[in-house]
Amino acid sequence: MTAVAPATSAASSTASPERAQLHQAAQAFEAIFVREMLAAARQSSFGETPLGNDQGAQTFAAMRDEHFADLAAHSGALGLGQQVERALEARLPVTLAAGSKG
Repeated sequence: MTAVAPATSAASSTASPERAQLHQAAQAFEAIFVREMLAAARQSSFGETPLGNDQGAQTFAAMRDEHFADLAAHSGALGLGQQVERALEARLPVTLAAGSKG
């Protein structure tokens, strides 16, 4: 996994450990989702890439897609992780969810 500086937010810096875990899980879900989208798009390729279609080029493309997915998830650019986090936040115990809204 690529080391990327996480996006800072007031909610994640003062949240309970459970809330922080939820935030990380939502970001991880978004990264996996973006990777899968990119993989599906790459399968529909029409011909050779500029670097060719050998094993090295395929490995490079997979690593590039993984890095892009991690960046997108950590930046919150797509907003999918934030939506997942909000939806699952309702499942946290009331005292934990109330503490993260302040």
